[in-house]
Amino acid sequence: MISVGIIGFGRIGAEHAGWLAVADGIRAVAASDPTPARRELAEQRGLRTHETVEGLIADPGVDVVLVSTPTAMHLEHASAALRAGKHVMIEKPMALDFSGARAIAQLAQDGRRTISVFHNRRWDVDYLTVKRAIDGGVFGRVINVESRIGQWASCVGPAAREWHPSWRNEAEYGGGGLYDWGSHFVDQLWQLMLPARPVRVLAQLRGNVWTSDCDDFARVCIDFDNGAVGMVEINTTTTRPLPRWHIDGTLGSADSPFSLKFDTSRWAQLSFAPASGAAPRDILIARRGLNQTQIWERFAGACCGECEPAISVASVLTTMMLLDAARESSRTGRAITIDSSTSNA
Repeated sequence: MISVGIIGFGRIGAEHAGWLAVADGIRAVAASDPTPARRELAEQRGLRTHETVEGLIADPGVDVVLVSTPTAMHLEHASAALRAGKHVMIEKPMALDFSGARAIAQLAQDGRRTISVFHNRRWDVDYLTVKRAIDGGVFGRVINVESRIGQWASCVGPAAREWHPSWRNEAEYGGGGLYDWGSHFVDQLWQLMLPARPVRVLAQLRGNVWTSDCDDFARVCIDFDNGAVGMVEINTTTTRPLPRWHIDGTLGSADSPFSLKFDTSRWAQLSFAPASGAAPRDILIARRGLNQTQIWERFAGACCGECEPAISVASVLTTMMLLDAARESSRTGRAITIDSSTSNA
């Protein structure tokens, strides 16, 4: 049985403990958190606790470290765990920037440790439905893909209240919509367009209502080398959300409804309007992909040398490159050229 220690027992750290509780071959056994109330919760879940990150990393009963601290801490915590000889899983996004992510990846390679990033939304049923329809030629040649979240609510959401719950609205911690939902949606978008590769990014990141420190509105436009364009928009400042997905192709267009409950089954309800003028029809919903527990089980297999992790670090480096480009584009007001060959994806 592979044993996991969780750094940061906030909302998502506690959720991981639940997913691991029903996994085969891997279990959460320990957690570290500076907040007594969160350590108490971990103990109620049957985990031994450490007040410090150093204590957890030094725990000889921990084989794998999950880094589920704020984004700005990922590089420090993942690096410390790798140097201590632990395998590492990191909550998304991998780090604050591409250089930090690449440094983590190099440490893992040098130490021959298994590493992955928890981009679980690569298996959301709405994404898989869109991907199957594109790959199956439903749209013909894809012209435009738009991927959105809209709400009148901060990204802080259901954060644990015991430790600085507003960190997702603060740049110091790696807050903002681009790092939050945006890291998932940018990751989905470039993989959706494969084998096309991203070549250019133009972005607008603004703090309007919930924060002036980072972005509560993020729009990222990506040009691909096959001529298609894609857009990710995280808009937490709208009372009239737009469709979750909108896709245009030479054979027709489709969109799917928004869901303020983030219901992926509803997001997967794509209505296709053929360019021929034929009656609109629903696109067949894909089978569900890996769930969170299965991602962990794959990681356990990878730690044992039996398979590769469900999410390769090489692929995540492309996502980090695009997030870097989006921030640079917004800062400078110009399009940023992408050389995705440097990501080794």
